[in-house]
Amino acid sequence: MNRIEIEGVGLEVAHIPGPNDRAPLIFLHEGLGSVAMWQQRGRHWPRELCEASGRTGWLYSRRGYGQSDPIPDVRGDPVDLGFWSSGRHLPDYMHREAWRVLPAVLAALGVTRPPVLVGHSDGATISLLHASQHPVAACIAMAPHVIVEDVSLRAISQARDLYLSGGDSPAGLRARLARYHADVDNAFWQWNDIWLDPAFAAYDIRGECGRIRAPLCLVQGLGDEYGTMAQLRAIEAAAPQACITGLPDCGHSPHTDQPDAATAALRTFLETVD
Repeated sequence: MNRIEIEGVGLEVAHIPGPNDRAPLIFLHEGLGSVAMWQQRGRHWPRELCEASGRTGWLYSRRGYGQSDPIPDVRGDPVDLGFWSSGRHLPDYMHREAWRVLPAVLAALGVTRPPVLVGHSDGATISLLHASQHPVAACIAMAPHVIVEDVSLRAISQARDLYLSGGDSPAGLRARLARYHADVDNAFWQWNDIWLDPAFAAYDIRGECGRIRAPLCLVQGLGDEYGTMAQLRAIEAAAPQACITGLPDCGHSPHTDQPDAATAALRTFLETVD
């Protein structure tokens, strides 16, 4: 299986075989990520984590990312189409993904037991939101966003400038992302437009984090250009069961920048999760 259909929209998926006697790992990618982008620098980190923890795993590309179907008129006016929508994202787009789309994805994949969610960046936020309303065995959030920080907006503005200035030069951001996305503009603008929308500045899910009862592991690169340890401290204040790991010499992507350290920390956490 490398594709599922949710309410008429095709989503790219990938399976990592492994033992089925423990909760599976469900990997949720970042704002510019995809199934393929979990594999960086010659390593397939999700497979390494599945093998280290003795579990099976699933990855999927959200709509408009990787080889999943695009969002119609991605920079147009938002239109609610029922389950899905078209046009620009609204500030609640990660709530919709967590509470509407992810449960449908799990059902389509045949995941019947509460999973362990492993999210990165936007995917980490989606994981937290899902865990606030749905049963999970545990939630792992790497570089999550629960509030909007100035450092995030500066980095995202810089990404926009790089995307526009590089053209189709092989070294440019657009060309590099196009290796991983069937419709690179669909992927980039659905993320960039909403984050730089003034309406998104008030985004705050600390209240939702307070409703998480599952075991919670938070990982942050201490050199993250998109966020700071303030994100993890805010989650910990709302959900005291959270365990926190800060990784030195690590930017926004712990699984890419410090894959061995990330695996070691998460393997230890997962030993306590059935």
